[in-house]
Amino acid sequence: MTILYILLAILAVIVLWVIVSYNGLVTFVQRTKEAWADIDVQLKRRYDLIPNLVETVKGYAAHEKGVFEQVTAARSAAMGATGLAEKGAAENQLSQTLKSLFAVSEAYPDLKANQNFLDLQHQIADTEDKIQSARRFYNGNVRDLNTKIQTFPGNLIAGMFHFESQPFFELGDTDAAAKEPVAVKF
Repeated sequence: MTILYILLAILAVIVLWVIVSYNGLVTFVQRTKEAWADIDVQLKRRYDLIPNLVETVKGYAAHEKGVFEQVTAARSAAMGATGLAEKGAAENQLSQTLKSLFAVSEAYPDLKANQNFLDLQHQIADTEDKIQSARRFYNGNVRDLNTKIQTFPGNLIAGMFHFESQPFFELGDTDAAAKEPVAVKF
């Protein structure tokens, strides 16, 4: 009878360990999804600001049509990107075209003094900071999830229940200059 109780206790400990490990992995997955949603919100905010910025600059620099088209195309590509690698590359391209747009504004002192332009510039700079923070938060959650999935004994539960490692959200271009934030100082 004592052996039966010992076996039941061992079985109960194993079942409890599986439940706790599974729930821990689910928690990490949900945190990662939440962190991605934070990035998505900030990216949408940036997408919403860009048309206003382009229209403001257009009023002063109408002959810079190529830059406006590049910004619009990059915005569309970023909004339509799927998957983290494609999203990272598209966001990198969008950041590069925004740098071009801000460079154009250097030639127009009236534009640089325009309150609407200054407000948009501030909002985009703020949004860029929030995107960077959201990216760090997401990547931290991905790191924690992937560590749990890849280390023993969590890898046993992860394998049994088909939990998968998640990719980090990185810029698509590995060039150091491309990893610099969008310059919005005037």
